[in-house]
Amino acid sequence: MVEMGNTLKQLKSSPQFMTGFIILTAVLAMVIIYPLAVSTDQLEMVGKGIFYKPGTYVSAVDTVKQSLSSDKSYVLNIDASANRLSSMVSREDREDMITWLEKYGGVEKGTLTVSDDDVGKLLELWHEKYDASNPQKGMIAAKKKYYVRLDTSLKELLKEQDVIVAEQDADGSLQQQGKIADNIYVNISDVPNQRTFWLGTDNFGRDVLTELIYAIGTSLRIGLIAGVVATGIGLMFGLLAGFLGGIADDLIMFVTNLFTVIPSFIILILISYSVGQQARGIAMVAVIIGLTSWPWTARSVRSQVISLRNRDHVNMSKLSGHGLFRIILVDILPYMASYVVMAFILQISSGILAEAQLSMLGLGPATTKTATLGLMMNWAMTYTAHLNGSWWAYFPVILAIALISFSLNLMNTGMDQVFNPTLRE
Repeated sequence: MVEMGNTLKQLKSSPQFMTGFIILTAVLAMVIIYPLAVSTDQLEMVGKGIFYKPGTYVSAVDTVKQSLSSDKSYVLNIDASANRLSSMVSREDREDMITWLEKYGGVEKGTLTVSDDDVGKLLELWHEKYDASNPQKGMIAAKKKYYVRLDTSLKELLKEQDVIVAEQDADGSLQQQGKIADNIYVNISDVPNQRTFWLGTDNFGRDVLTELIYAIGTSLRIGLIAGVVATGIGLMFGLLAGFLGGIADDLIMFVTNLFTVIPSFIILILISYSVGQQARGIAMVAVIIGLTSWPWTARSVRSQVISLRNRDHVNMSKLSGHGLFRIILVDILPYMASYVVMAFILQISSGILAEAQLSMLGLGPATTKTATLGLMMNWAMTYTAHLNGSWWAYFPVILAIALISFSLNLMNTGMDQVFNPTLRE
């Protein structure tokens, strides 16, 4: 117990280990607490479209009703036209306006930009300088007509836009129920039906944040299972090969070298494909990853055991008549405990990354009940989120994978500095 206490003190004094531990703890806390606070189904298809951008969505019907209510609507002396124009005048239209003003309106080049901050100035100069009767030498007729249409649409946008609300009666005719002035506002807290998507929705209309939290938990579970399987197999083969030596060592190392020569990811792809889509559940994929990731652990453990098997306390156990497994478990394994833990941490990280790689190739878990980080990346890539600017569908996933891998590797580095005498300061 005293030795364990000293070890924990050494780990606490390692900045790398503590940084990684804090990051991983924060991720785990989020995975545990979020489902308790938010009870929605992780794969609920909320949106009927794909890749809704992050923000708060309110019911249009409720908003109109609140606007018609004198108790729930408010008059604000705010010029809404500028903001409306900023959102409705495209970047291309702004560039065309600037081009016209610089070429035919006498505006100096570089005075205007397409940014939202310059929209007011741009519109002011446009209405002051633009003249459809200007000869506009060198401009084709189609472009002239385009500028006329653009000028007309800008003037319409600047007008006060009162909205008339009407309902259809029994005869099918519309009856006016009210009018919403341009300066009427509603408080968003008064709108009963609203939903906030902090990270928008994905290609299936699902809340990306909720999906991401559950996906992190699933990927961690895959990494944990893969780590247990890989570390267990590698530890068993490494202990036996290192302690027994001779023919047993040669046979185990022959099998290990076979797996080492052939890239493990190629073996992983072949096994995953041969298993079939229907059988590839979360646990199955994790076990497959573990079965292909053990060789480097076995080789490293074997090297450690070879350096320990001729120690005095091991020889004393042999002379005392203790059995093979008793010597391995009592006299050798405790001296390697720190190394086994470090190998296990790296195997978890490798398992998470391997699942992401498999899923990107379409060979990940075949599940409709939960998501993984790799599956989210696969869906985003399949529906071209990276091409249409839907960053929220893939960037948080990349960040989550990077954070988890970074934290686990930091913890491993910190432990290595504590337990490896050659790295101690």
